[in-house]
This record gives sequence, C-alpha cells and structure tokens, in this order.
Amino acid sequence: MSTATRVIVSHPEELSAWGRDQLTADRYVNYLRKTIGAVEAGDEFEEFVDVGCCGDAMDIPLRIESINGDTVGQETKIEFTTREASMEGGWLVQSQATGTEQPDA
Repeated sequence: MSTATRVIVSHPEELSAWGRDQLTADRYVNYLRKTIGAVEAGDEFEEFVDVGCCGDAMDIPLRIESINGDTVGQETKIEFTTREASMEGGWLVQSQATGTEQPDA
C-alpha cells in the first residue's frame, strides 16, 4: 500500500457554513488523517461534527472523490469539495423543530 499525498473528499453542498468550518478545521483534518485509512475513489462514509448546540453532533456523509495512493496518512493533504446530496438530521432539523435560528445555514 502507498500513502497518498493528496485526497479529495466531498460533502453535501447543503452543509451549513458552521458545519464546513468544523469539517475543515485543522483539528478535524488531523482526526480524518488518523481515521480514514485505506480507501479508494467512490468510497462513502459518515463522520460526526459538533454542531455547537448542547453537545449535539451531526453525521456528515463524506465521499472520496479522488486519491493518489491507497491510504490516507499523517502527511496526506486533504482537500474538500461539494457534491449534490441531501443531509437529514443534525442542526438544520433541530433548529426547525424548535424554532431556533441556526448559524449560517
């Protein structure tokens, strides 16, 4: 197996600005480097992010769009892009159900 130098990971384009900030934060990218492991283009998986409300978490469906190796490692550059896909649950639904506003939806 070869460690990739670059991987492109997509998330649904309807992910809020708050969710994108959480996903692309250095601490979260480092987490992904440790947990993604061996993947190939087209692999899909869900990861959680903090939605900033009462300790709740939201699962984000992610997909590997391209990778130039077999495994994501500590030196792999992770880039993000969007794709058309729906998201259920998480902050958006919670906010609509309670009538509270969400940050940058």
